[in-house]
Parts: sequence; structure tokens; C-alpha cells
Amino acid sequence: MPIPLPAPRSAVTAAYARVTEALPALTVTELPQGTPLPAADGWLTTAALAADPTALDAFLAWDDGQVLRDNGKKGRPDVIAGCGLHRYAWPACLLFTAPWFLHRRVPHYPVTHVSYDRTRGPMAFAVHPGTFACLPDDPAADHPDARPVPDEDALRTELREAITEHLDPVLTAFGPRMRRLGRALWGMVTDEIVEGLWYVAELLGEHERKRAEHALDLLLPGTTKPYVGSPAFRVLTGPNGELLPTRDRVSCCMYYTLDEDDTCASCPRNCETDRIAKLTAAAAS
Repeated sequence: MPIPLPAPRSAVTAAYARVTEALPALTVTELPQGTPLPAADGWLTTAALAADPTALDAFLAWDDGQVLRDNGKKGRPDVIAGCGLHRYAWPACLLFTAPWFLHRRVPHYPVTHVSYDRTRGPMAFAVHPGTFACLPDDPAADHPDARPVPDEDALRTELREAITEHLDPVLTAFGPRMRRLGRALWGMVTDEIVEGLWYVAELLGEHERKRAEHALDLLLPGTTKPYVGSPAFRVLTGPNGELLPTRDRVSCCMYYTLDEDDTCASCPRNCETDRIAKLTAAAAS
């Protein structure tokens, strides 16, 4: 099923273009209202992912196969479901955080407005642009789809609510398969929000990385339910005095169940010595 022609430029088109320039594996195609979202030939609507167990089974079969190929062993069903959620939520959060970070605009995408295909990118989205929140002095504030809010704090609230609206049905579908409930699931989402934007901002340059850290600290101070925890950025010192930026993850991705000798550098299971060793090796490579 070929993807339909894109919609005219929206208030968030430029932000998505800049993200794709920095991270070509992530693409976002905006479709005109009334044009059906692609739902075949690798595409899956987020509404189906959230509401159709058969669609979710097919989605997770992809992760099951990849884990087996990459690790030479099958993963536990809850670990596979966690991998699947990560591979959707990490790029999906950027649909919201990238326009907010780059242009102070927050789009709203309920699950009925998004389709996803990881066979093309590996992260390709098709979306129906709709309303967006912005600041009163934004040049786009007079756009018919604009919803101006009074200040930066209100815009951060809009961002948290937009991500919650989108991911809450997805978590409802994934949660039982992951054997996790509300707080644990939203802790994972907190990590996806932080690490996705932090990664893309670093690709845009050192100044943008530091700006993203400050912005994320304000967005997720640790008291904004349903989100759990804060970005917890910090800098460690390597064996030769090098500075190693890191953060303390809220959740564990359970990768250690696939390779007991390996964990992510920011995994909460790591001691400080192991974390420094992993970060030093990553910086050297």
C-alpha cells in the first residue's frame, strides 16, 4: 500500500524535517485530513496497536524474531513486550517533544491520528496534523488549529498531557503482556521522553544537548503524574579525567535477561564503577 501524498506544510513540519536531517532513520509524513492512514504493507495504525490483540501479536512477533536473531535465544514474553513498547514509544515521544523543543509548539495526536511502520526506517510515522498548542507571541498563533497558552509552564503541561493522551491506550494494551502496572509503565515512558530528545539534541550539537537537559529538567521535575521520576542528568569523571555525561534511568529495559553480562550504561542495576567503565568504552568507540 503506497503512502498517500503528504499534506501541505503544517506548524510542525519544519521540526520534523530537522529531526530527520539529524536522524535519517526517523521520518514523519503529514497527511491531509480525510486521507486514510496507511494500515497495510508494513504500516500499523496506533489505534489498532492499542485495541486489537491480533495486531499487537503481529507487532511483537517482529521483536521476538529480532531478539532471537541478535541474541541467539528467545526472550521471555514480558521482555519481548518491553522491547516492542520501547521501539514504539521512543520515536513516538519525539512526535511531541521535537516540535516543543525546536519551535515551542505541541501537537495533539490521539491514537486515531498516527500510523507507524518500522520496516521502512526503521522508524516511519504517518500522521494527521490537528490542533497544536503554542505561546501567544508565536507567529503561528493565529493559525486556525492553534491553541495559544499563556506561558512556558502551561506549554509544558500541554506537552505532558498530549503524550499522556497518546500513550495511555498503548500502555493499557502492552501492560498485561509486560506484567507491569501504572507506575512502572509510566516510569518507562519518562525514560523514553528524556532519552529520545536527549539523543536527538546531541546530534544537533553540544549547545542543543545542554539546552535539552535544562528543558527536560523543567518538563519532568519528578512531581508530574502520571510520569515517574526526573531526567536525573549528571556528569561522571572517567579514569583519565574525561567528563562522561549520563543520567539515572527510572526503569530497567530487562536486556540483562538476554545477556546476563551486559546492561545499558544508564541501567539502575549498574554500580558506579560499571557505569564509568561502560561510558568510557562508549566514548572511546
